[in-house]
Amino acid sequence: MANTLYDSARERFLNGELKWMTDTIKVILVDTGSYTPSFGTHANLADIGPAARISSAPVTLVDKTTSGGAAGARDATFPSVSGPSIEAIVIYKEGPDDGSSPLIAFIDTGTGLPITPNGGDIIVTWDN
Repeated sequence: MANTLYDSARERFLNGELKWMTDTIKVILVDTGSYTPSFGTHANLADIGPAARISSAPVTLVDKTTSGGAAGARDATFPSVSGPSIEAIVIYKEGPDDGSSPLIAFIDTGTGLPITPNGGDIIVTWDN
């Protein structure tokens, strides 16, 4: 596949329902052996089953920026990660529950992907 925005995220950005700079934006590590994305129909975190979420806790993005039409943030550190291979990173907006947490982006192409967890930290380094 390729890095992409979910269709529902595009609509939410256009309707002003997603605000990169002020919303709480989180990221999770995903095993695509347990999750097959559907960019046209998947809209919320509930569409990604718990078995596909590798890290026990999502990481909140901080020091977010927008420059030249691109979203940025400080690198994200997932502590003590173990489990199956990680083939993708998913960015979403935190909501009150998984069914109300809109999916934003699916990233499966980048340096270091896929990665097999070994119990150590995994650092997601965003392209600057």
